[in-house]
Amino acid sequence: MLQHLYRTFIELTNHQGSSKLIRKFTFSKWSRFVIPSYTKVFKVNKEEMDKPLHHYQNLHELFIRRLKSSARPVDQQKDSVVSPVDAKIEAYGVITPQKEMIVKNKPYSIQEMVSNDLVLEKYIEGQFIILYLSPKDYHRIHSPLKAQVGDTWTVGQKSYPVNSLGIKYGKEPLVKNFRKLTELTFENGHMLMVKVGAMFINSIEAVSKKEVVEKGEEMAYFTFGSTVILLFEKNSITFASNVYSGSYVKCGEPIAHLKK
Repeated sequence: MLQHLYRTFIELTNHQGSSKLIRKFTFSKWSRFVIPSYTKVFKVNKEEMDKPLHHYQNLHELFIRRLKSSARPVDQQKDSVVSPVDAKIEAYGVITPQKEMIVKNKPYSIQEMVSNDLVLEKYIEGQFIILYLSPKDYHRIHSPLKAQVGDTWTVGQKSYPVNSLGIKYGKEPLVKNFRKLTELTFENGHMLMVKVGAMFINSIEAVSKKEVVEKGEEMAYFTFGSTVILLFEKNSITFASNVYSGSYVKCGEPIAHLKK
């Protein structure tokens, strides 16, 4: 019953018209008047912003804010894989031989999420981690390690909530939402970064066109909070001790180590 009500409400509100209205408002000068309330309600850390609050002329500028250079130091261990975002770890684990990841006892099709069977083969029986960005979080996405940037492709159109309720009651948002995928190649193998769009605003903007990125280098940003999923090849990494469901990590902190 709850699932039916939740999905009905989302379908009634999540359409092109409402998305355009919300986008128009967040980009408008009028949205700046809600910024103080927004930062208070969502407990946004104003001290780490690179500019004072009055600098932001609309909500969009606040969403894509940069931080002070010292706010997110990048772990420099040679074998570390760092978090690309500020996020809560929703789930992590092993990709099954059936090409699925199990999230909150619910199977999600990696095959549907990736939509590229040639790429997918590399990650069967590998590992995954799901990083959820809340409205308070820093929305810029950085490289987890030094890597060569491979193909990028886009899949899906509409987006549904990717928070805990969305995962529990939604229509498999992690694999059906609008998403941009980028494959990264490093000395131990390959990693796939899946950037999942948020409800209402499917905006994932690239800021780098480099063929090689350094660990911690900025690659893209979300206009709205959302989710990043990382897929790793089998036997390429071990997760760090701070990784468990429900824990919070900051961009630049280690989440895994490369296997030798």
